[in-house]
Amino acid sequence: MRTSNSRPGVQSAALPSDFFLPREKCALDILSLGEVMLRFDPGVGRVHTARQFSASEGGGEYNVARGFCRAFGLRASVVTALVDNPIGRLIEDLILGGGVHTGNILWKQDDGVGRLARNGLNFTERGYGPRPALGCSDRGHTAISQLGVDEVDFAKIFSQGVRLLHTGGIFAALGESTSAVAEKAMSEARAQGVRISYDLNYRPSLWKGIGGEARAAKVNAQLVQHADFLFGNEEDFSAALGFEIESDLDEIDPHAYAKLMREVAREYPNLRVIATSLRVAPTASSNQWGGLLYNTQRDEIAYMPPQETAIFDRVGGGDSFASGVLYALLNSWSLERSLSCGVAHGALAMSTPGDTSMASLPEIERLMAGGNARIQR
Repeated sequence: MRTSNSRPGVQSAALPSDFFLPREKCALDILSLGEVMLRFDPGVGRVHTARQFSASEGGGEYNVARGFCRAFGLRASVVTALVDNPIGRLIEDLILGGGVHTGNILWKQDDGVGRLARNGLNFTERGYGPRPALGCSDRGHTAISQLGVDEVDFAKIFSQGVRLLHTGGIFAALGESTSAVAEKAMSEARAQGVRISYDLNYRPSLWKGIGGEARAAKVNAQLVQHADFLFGNEEDFSAALGFEIESDLDEIDPHAYAKLMREVAREYPNLRVIATSLRVAPTASSNQWGGLLYNTQRDEIAYMPPQETAIFDRVGGGDSFASGVLYALLNSWSLERSLSCGVAHGALAMSTPGDTSMASLPEIERLMAGGNARIQR
C-alpha cells in the first residue's frame, strides 16, 4: 500500500484550489438533503424501561450540515419535510438552535392524527460495556419519505450558490420516490458546478422490506455515479454497494481497505476522494477509532490506525467524521490533515450525548495536534 508521507507544513492540498465554487460567490457552504427526526434518549437507562427521555434532533445527512455550522462556523441548510404540528415545530426549533438555515424545509399540512404524513421519531440508548448501543426508529410514512421529485426547486436553490451538496443512502431508502429526488438534486448540483458528497450509510431496517441488500446496491450504484466524495464503512461497501472486503470487523487490515477503495474507484471514475472511518468495538464504552482516505487522482492513501477511544454516545460519530473531512477538503487541506480532522471531530462528537457534534474548531485542532484531556480553565 502506498501511503502519503509528506512532512507537516509542506503537505500539498488534496484537491485543486479551484475545485469548489468560490465562497464569496455562494450563499451556502453546504446543503444537506435528508430526514431530521426527533431523538428520544433515556440517558443511562434503557428505552424499554425508561420513564423520562431527553429530546434532540438528528439525521444522517443533517448531522453533517450541523457539524459544518456549529463546529466549523460555516453556512449550512437542510432540505427536508416536516408535518406542521407541535412536533414538527419542535424539530425546527432544535435545527435553529444548531444554526442550520430552515428556509428549505417543506411544511406538510397536519391531518390531526398522522394518517397521511407524520414526523419521524428515533429512540436511542447509548449502551455501556458489554451492552451495545441500540436504536429503535419510528419513521414509517413520514413527510420526507413521501417527498415528490418535483416538490423541491433545486435549480433555484443551487443558483444562489452552494459549494457542497451532501446526501446519502438513508434518504434514498426512505420512500418510493426519495432515490429519484436524490438523483435529481445531484444532477442539478452537477449542472451548476456544485460538488457532491454521498454517504452510503447502510441501514438494514430501512432496506429489508423493499428488497434488502440487492435493492440497496442497485439504488446506491446509480447515485454514486454523480458523487465526488464517497463515505462508507466495511458493511456499507459490501451490503450497500456490492463490493467485498478481505477483512473482518475485529481486525482492521489497511491493505484490504486500500484494495477495496481502488476497486471502487475503477468502477466509479467520477469519485475524487473515498473515505472510511475505521472502528473496532470490543465494548460499547471503548472503541478502536481511526480512518482512511483515498485520493483517486493521485492513487494516494492517508491512514490513521484505530486507537483506543472512550465512547459516551457513538451515534453520529461517522457523520462528524464526514463533516470534518469535508470541511478540511473544502479549505484545501492535505489528505493527511483532512483525515486527522475527520477522526478528531468524530472522536469528540462521541464524547457527548446526541447525534450532533458539540465540538468547537479549537477543540478539534487541539486534538489533531495530540492534546490530552487535561482540564482547561
